[in-house]
Amino acid sequence: MTKSDLINRLVQTGAASRTDAQALVDAVFAAMKESLVAGETVKLHGFGNFLVRDKAACRGRNPKTGAPLAIPAHRAVRFHASPVLRGATNMGGQHDPERGA
Repeated sequence: MTKSDLINRLVQTGAASRTDAQALVDAVFAAMKESLVAGETVKLHGFGNFLVRDKAACRGRNPKTGAPLAIPAHRAVRFHASPVLRGATNMGGQHDPERGA
C-alpha cells in the first residue's frame, strides 16, 4: 500500500474529502517523523512500535566488487509489530480471542 492508496481508502470510506485525507495523512506522518527524529518511540496500539536505534560503526563489503568498506555509525528506525497485528497477519485477518489476536 502506498501513501496514495491510503488516501484513496480514506476517501472511499467517506471519512474525509480528498483534500482533507491528504492533509490528515501528511499531518500523521509529519508528527511520527518529528517524534522519531527527537529519538522518541512511536507506539500505535494494535499496530506496533517504531523505535530509533543507534547502530555502531562496522566493516562491510561492496556486494558488486567485494571491496571492504567502512560503514559509519548511524541511527536506524526499527518497527516491531504488535501481537494483534502479528496474529491478524498469520490468520489472514481473522480474529482469535483465545490467542488475544
